[in-house]
Amino acid sequence: MFRITKIESFCNEFVGFIRLTNEDGAQGWGQVSTYNSDITCQVLHRQVAPWTLGKKTNDLDDLLDLVTEREHKFPGSYLRRAMAGFDTAIWDMKGKIAGKPVVDLLGGETGELRAYASSMKRDITPKDEAYRLCVLRDKFGFDAFKVRAGAEVGRNNDEWSGRTEEIIPTMRKELGDQVDLLIDANSCYSVDRAIEIGKILQDNGFCHFEEPCPYWELEQTKAVTDALEIDVTGGEQDCDIPTWRRMLEMGAVNIAQPDILYLGGINRTMRVVELAKKTSTPVTPHCANLSLVTLFTMHLLKAIPNAGKYLEFSIEGADYYPWQEDLFCEDLYKVEDGKVTISDRPGWGVEIRSDWLQKSKYQCSEP
Repeated sequence: MFRITKIESFCNEFVGFIRLTNEDGAQGWGQVSTYNSDITCQVLHRQVAPWTLGKKTNDLDDLLDLVTEREHKFPGSYLRRAMAGFDTAIWDMKGKIAGKPVVDLLGGETGELRAYASSMKRDITPKDEAYRLCVLRDKFGFDAFKVRAGAEVGRNNDEWSGRTEEIIPTMRKELGDQVDLLIDANSCYSVDRAIEIGKILQDNGFCHFEEPCPYWELEQTKAVTDALEIDVTGGEQDCDIPTWRRMLEMGAVNIAQPDILYLGGINRTMRVVELAKKTSTPVTPHCANLSLVTLFTMHLLKAIPNAGKYLEFSIEGADYYPWQEDLFCEDLYKVEDGKVTISDRPGWGVEIRSDWLQKSKYQCSEP
């Protein structure tokens, strides 16, 4: 197996792409997690590169564990987000060398994947939210939708008074009974308030209640899960494997939602998938923007036996995520009949725009 001889990063504050080169000159592209990506790339070069440059990559799990062990004083999110850039670039390189898409290397196959339309907005009235989701339903064929409840880490407060109690019945009334409805509270509620909201959701036929309580309070989430019939979901923020083990073994959630780039890449996400299999927990990863995280998630979902019902697909454009415009040479995310399609091109099958790369902040690490 090859050794990595060069690690390059191209980033701005919002997104960072990683290019690895091996001793034979083969290259692979990956991505660190979005948000503060310039800081994450510094972590990559300072805390990941020293332990991975020149090392064999045949056992990627072991190599990633080596980074974790050597950087044991820094067990938090930035290190995992940086490791994800290395990991995903390795998978792209493997695919290109083998002449196969990553999904094939993971044991799956290319093809279509059902998606749900995921809204990120809270500063929108229920009426306006329903209108834009109906437009997307009619234009792209989506049959599942996620909206927002409460305020983000809101200490039981709503974005404005009464918004949550209004948006729940409005979505069902305007979108009809034939669609799946999901909602995300982003760690807003106490146990009692979450259960109260959960019962309103159940009365309106919602099927997914995401992160009802502060995500780090697993016992609180477990209490909500035990009290409700609706699926309680979570895990997007969790980047520590032992925390995932405890979450799943205690039954804190009904559906696991790891984020590939928050967690540290494909290999570490596959560890969570294996833990979830042991507890018969479906996996519906978090991927809330149209950087490469959604593409990575598409390949993963088509390869795992305990995949959830659909792919999260952000519906936000330039008004919400201006930084995600003009990243790639072609549209990676065409939606038809509510589904996206994974191509059969080797690796991730993606090309980053050269003009974007030229404008980015560049850094290189070599042995």
